[in-house]
Amino acid sequence: MEPDQAFYAPVSSDAIDRLLGEYRDRRTRITQLGDLMAGSLGGVIHYFIEGNAGEERSYRSLYLDRLFNLDGAVKALDAAYWSKTLALTDVFDLMPQKRKDAWSKQLTAWKDRGYEPGKKPEEDLPPYTEEIVRPTLAGLLTARSQFFAEQVDGIFRALSRVHVTNAPEGFSRRMIVANVIGAWELTNSSMCGHINDLRRVIAKFMGREVPSWGATEAAVKIAFRSPGEWMILDGGTIRLRVYKKGTAHLEIHPEMAYRLNQVLAHLHPSAIPSQFRTKPNKQPKEWPVLSRPLPFSVIAVLSGMRQVAERVGDGYPEQYRRIPNTLRFDYGVGGDAARKEAGRVLKSVGATPYGKAGIDFEFPYDPRPVIDEIVTSGCLPDQKAHQFYPTPPRVAEIVLEMANIGEADTVLEPEAGQGDLAEYLPKNRTTCVELAPLHCRVLQARGFNVIEADFLAWAEEAQAKGVRFDKVCMNPPFSEGRALAHVRAAATLVSDGGTVTAVLPASCRGTEVLAGWVHEWSAVLPNAFEGTGVSVVVMHAFPSE
Repeated sequence: MEPDQAFYAPVSSDAIDRLLGEYRDRRTRITQLGDLMAGSLGGVIHYFIEGNAGEERSYRSLYLDRLFNLDGAVKALDAAYWSKTLALTDVFDLMPQKRKDAWSKQLTAWKDRGYEPGKKPEEDLPPYTEEIVRPTLAGLLTARSQFFAEQVDGIFRALSRVHVTNAPEGFSRRMIVANVIGAWELTNSSMCGHINDLRRVIAKFMGREVPSWGATEAAVKIAFRSPGEWMILDGGTIRLRVYKKGTAHLEIHPEMAYRLNQVLAHLHPSAIPSQFRTKPNKQPKEWPVLSRPLPFSVIAVLSGMRQVAERVGDGYPEQYRRIPNTLRFDYGVGGDAARKEAGRVLKSVGATPYGKAGIDFEFPYDPRPVIDEIVTSGCLPDQKAHQFYPTPPRVAEIVLEMANIGEADTVLEPEAGQGDLAEYLPKNRTTCVELAPLHCRVLQARGFNVIEADFLAWAEEAQAKGVRFDKVCMNPPFSEGRALAHVRAAATLVSDGGTVTAVLPASCRGTEVLAGWVHEWSAVLPNAFEGTGVSVVVMHAFPSE
């Protein structure tokens, strides 16, 4: 068995026999009807049309000799059954975009202009006969081993030749694809398809399921809503930004660019210079560590969510009211497993079931920017890496009480997560610092002033600039001694007379966390965070006089 054979659904010979039988039956009936209309009935059928068309007569002017032309009907029948045959496997979905475009033209060229006797479409569709159908489908299935290389080559050839950024010798860090957005601000499915091919190839590099055909159009639409801003795709493997004129800029992670160029070098050994085939020595600082994204089936469920509306009154026509900050899984998108995982994702960003459990979800903020972030990046912040444990209400209330925030006090909350502690602080006077981009989108959606940064690095720069706050309230990460490091960095940003109130491991109680400061402690709070056995304490500290 070939290595990639598992990606392709087999086709049953019985299924082909069934389609060929259906085709022959319908072809026979089409021929009979055409012959009938060409005979004596053709001379009187127009009376039925004229007598019954009424006001529609002006645009029902198709002549009988054209309406019942046998060749035009057979073209439509052929196209319908070629589509059904391709649908027997996922081979069409897995074709490179160039092949998709060619097949799509053949399947639809006759439809766009209708049948004209004596004139064939430029892309003639093969007749649907057993002698052609079976070898054609077998050839496509055999060609699956070529599809991977063709996708890489097709992506490269789709790059804009107008922009000098695109390196003609291979995949470079920055690439430009023109016309991903066309007239009326609609996505160009063919050009988006080439980007989708890129994502499919990279997904195979990562050992991940591949996105379905058309999946990238949703990401392009999201990027187009924020023109010129970089968005992270697929766990940090790709960066995408789309401009108002419809041009897409792509940056590919150097590790992935190297692997793409390896495939190109195999196809064009004399055309790819050695520098494009050299593996990167180390992880570039400006690129995040690659993450393993959510399954594309889950992302499709999230991408397809729609606004929840409820009917108002019993009148006609029916009236509906949109329910703010609620979303619903779209009908027919995703199976049970994908929806269950999507529900877990939504819960992790603050959603709660609304109405029909498992279908509708309510958020404490406008969820669209957050869903967009998940759909494009494909990721949730890793709880272990980011040490994200939401502050429980009982702990947040103790922090608020001990902090004793005045009516004019400015407040800093480092490592703000999704705002579980910040929600207790004065929103118009609180600055949140957060590292995870998705958490930043949640905080922004909830109306907080957010700085996306690593707090320790940001605190050093802010301290040098003289940035100060009256109160610091925080729930820092605990692992590897980070709690003390973050508290001490926060203390450098406290103004004269200011205080630091922090959630800390219970083992810190009674110790001198901040040298020269007065420390006050809450009682120990056992098992404070859901899913952990961690006991914590709240510290309130201020400089001694």
